[in-house]
Formats: sequence, C-alpha cells, structure tokens
Amino acid sequence: MYVDFLSSSSRCMRIPRTMALCYDIGYTDMRIPNLLEHESMAEVIQQSASWLPLLARECHPDARIFLCSLFAPICLDRLIYPCRSLCEAVRNSCAPIMACYGYPWPEILKCDKFPVDHGMCISPISDGTSSSRRMPRASCRDCELEEASTSKEILDIFCANDFTVKVRIAKKNMTSPTVSDFDMDSKVEIVKHGPLAKLEIFPKLQRWLDLDATCVQNIMRGTRMGSYVISGNVQEDKVVVNNAYAWQKKNKNLQYAVRKWKHHKCRS
Repeated sequence: MYVDFLSSSSRCMRIPRTMALCYDIGYTDMRIPNLLEHESMAEVIQQSASWLPLLARECHPDARIFLCSLFAPICLDRLIYPCRSLCEAVRNSCAPIMACYGYPWPEILKCDKFPVDHGMCISPISDGTSSSRRMPRASCRDCELEEASTSKEILDIFCANDFTVKVRIAKKNMTSPTVSDFDMDSKVEIVKHGPLAKLEIFPKLQRWLDLDATCVQNIMRGTRMGSYVISGNVQEDKVVVNNAYAWQKKNKNLQYAVRKWKHHKCRS
C-alpha cells in the first residue's frame, strides 16, 4: 500500500544528466529515497536504465511520465504518486511488449498499489485516442535479423526505408541486456542516407544503439560482434531500425543489392 509521508532520510537531489530516463522530464529536482525505495543516486541510475529499451518502443505516450514519477519523484513537501488509472493505461499497452521478450510486468509496479484517481496523484495525460503516435504491436518479430532474400526483395526494402547503412557492432557484456552494452565502429558505410545529413547518421545510430537494446540484441542473436546492413525510418529526432541483414560472404544477394543500389530506381 502506498504512503504519502516523507521519511526523515528523504532529501532533494538534482536529476543528473546521466539519468537518461528522467533527465529533462520537466522538473529538475527529485527525492531520494524514491518511490521504489532506491537509497542512492547510483542505484537509481542503474535501475532506471533497464527501462530505456521499453521506452524506445514507445509502448504508451505516458510511459516516461509514469516511470519517472516512481524513479524520480518530484521534490515537493509530500510524495506524489501516479494514479492507478495511469499505471493501468501504461501497463495495458507496455506489458504485452515486455512479455514478448520474456519480462513480466514487475510486482513493484502492481497497479493496485497506487491510489484511485484524486487531485493529489498523477493522472494520465494522453486520452488514448487523440495521439497520432503509432503504438507498437506486441510482436517478437519486430526488429529481427532478416533471413536471406532475393536481391530484388532487398532492394525493395531499401526503397521502402528512409536510410540504409552498413555498420559493425560489438557487444561489451554477453550477460547483461542493459543500456550501453554495445559499441559501434565509427566507420559507417552509407548506402542510402535519405532525409539524414551524412554527418547526422553516426550520432543518431549511436542513440539507437544506446536506447533500443532489445532491437540490437535481436539483430545480433547472441554473437559477440558482427557487421550488419540495417535499414530504417527517421521519426522526429531519432532513427528506428526496421530491417537488418548479417553481412556475410555467403549472402551474395545482399552484396549484389548493396552494389546495385547506386543505379537502382525505386518504383513509385
């Protein structure tokens, strides 16, 4: 059951830039311990980072607000909890995505722990109908490594996406799926840059690499490192990867499609 009083150990702290989940959320100071009983900023940063891949999936417009109300509660004279309706809205959209990758909705976020809506809790901001943001489907095949295709099919995929690049990715830690576990070689071979300026591609791909660990893990399939041809779209200020192929000598169709792209004309 929730409580709204402040403990004697409670203190206000600045939300650090290294807390990517909640930095620049709309307020600057948070309470420690937080509503999940994390006692130190180091623990908060570590635990909150594990939610970044889900946030990158944009499973609900209010997911970040809900998570930050718990990880980084605003520093007022009383604790402000998320309303039960906010928890339920985020859970209903995001839990299927989590289950797809083998993660159940955690007990610490069980919605009946939070207060029924009233004036002193954080209620949903979006109404679920007016948002134009596409909700992802709970599909484990989202952002998977593609199997061998014909060169024509690969070229059609290049045409359908905003950009296509060849990158080399290495996994730093084989046991942990959390943020910053991947490195990308700064030498990116651009096949198609679309609306992106060429100098934008590496930093935007680095942001994708840092945030969408689930996608990267699906592509790498447990390997330590590899080269991949990836295609995707530009959404607002970030890139979203839709298709990926392993760059291997045996995939002659992929190599042919990359070579042929410069002279290929897409069907309108």
